Amino acid sequence: MFKKTKNFFIFIFLSILTVFSVNSASASSSPDETAFIFNTLLFLICGFLVMWMAAGFAMLESGMVRSKNVSTICLKNVGLYSISGIMFYIVGYNLAYGIPEGGYMGSFSSFVAAEDMATGYSAHSDWFFQMVFCATTVSIVSGTIAERIKIWPFFIFAAILAGIIYPIEMGWQWGGGWLSSMGFSDFAGSTLVHAAGGAAALAGAIIIGPRIGRFAADGTSTPIPASSIPLATLGTFILWLGWFGFNGGSQLAIGSMDDAVAVSNIFVNTNIAACSGLIVAMIISQTIYGKVDVTFALNGALAGLVSITAEPLMPTAYSSMLIGGIGGMIAVFGTQFISSLKIDDVVGALPVHLIAGIWGTIAVAITNPDTSFVTQTIGAFSVVIFVFILSAVVWSVLKMTIGVRPTEEEEQLGSDKSEVGIEAYTIQ
Repeated sequence: MFKKTKNFFIFIFLSILTVFSVNSASASSSPDETAFIFNTLLFLICGFLVMWMAAGFAMLESGMVRSKNVSTICLKNVGLYSISGIMFYIVGYNLAYGIPEGGYMGSFSSFVAAEDMATGYSAHSDWFFQMVFCATTVSIVSGTIAERIKIWPFFIFAAILAGIIYPIEMGWQWGGGWLSSMGFSDFAGSTLVHAAGGAAALAGAIIIGPRIGRFAADGTSTPIPASSIPLATLGTFILWLGWFGFNGGSQLAIGSMDDAVAVSNIFVNTNIAACSGLIVAMIISQTIYGKVDVTFALNGALAGLVSITAEPLMPTAYSSMLIGGIGGMIAVFGTQFISSLKIDDVVGALPVHLIAGIWGTIAVAITNPDTSFVTQTIGAFSVVIFVFILSAVVWSVLKMTIGVRPTEEEEQLGSDKSEVGIEAYTIQ
């Protein structure tokens, strides 16, 4: 009996001590400080989720290319991420966020952290979160022009895209530039990230040309089988997971109950749009081809994600299904359209990121009363045209100077042997 009584009082004492400890901790932190901490954590956690998307792109592309080019794809993806990190620090961040209100371009200067409680989050957490968006844009280019681009020209282009082209156009909206002043809205980057990456990829695909054997002399398309559907599927799941950081983190705050609810709604809408895109792509491929094409299914999910990214907060779940479902349609029919133009897009990035990105941006006007179809259309095509033209110039200069393609013999051999020297798969 004494032992039970003793344990009871010990329990009461520890409970009181815990209450006093919590109250003391609460007293030492102001509401502003608490919100600052939670907002910073949102940036950091969602930032490393988006960083994880780099692995998703690497696996997706590794699965979609032929086995003789897999090591090269892995090198390109880890390389472009590193280049993006350096370039966005040296010049990219201030090009985007040093822009005058309603202006067109910031300053060519290095990032300098200026901690300020008024911002609501740590400056370094903001830099990291924005940097991984930059790397995502560059990753989109890698998949489209895979198997016929030399490593170093690609890395040079990646540096220019990450350090100059992308920061300028993203600043037009997120840095308070002219698109923001016009009333354009792109919550998490359907246009600023995905359509922009798609535009850069399109310019590269046109200037570099298709892979050897991709199109016959009469113009008919010759499919080139993927090396690993399991890897492509794994990459899709990783991208799907990372997208919750992509869209959820773009709320930019979680220091209040309203922000927490908003992030939760964004997660739900993001997931539903992806599910709808995948299912619609499966149904369409079954209807057209009599079989379900797994690559269309995977790209349908990604197109659904891209479509909802411009506005993942305002739609209802059913509106998200519609927006994502149309993205799934784009993944299938867009692939056929791109192929009909004799443009070689290895992973299907152009319909998924470029076309679905434009669709998702225009669709914002359906659920967001603060913008319009005209404004959204002008904004989307302004970014796409700008990125396409500048990318075409860079690709053309690279082609005329150092060259962008391997020789025919090297391309047939595979870049793993001709450039990297290490094969991803060896058969003993």
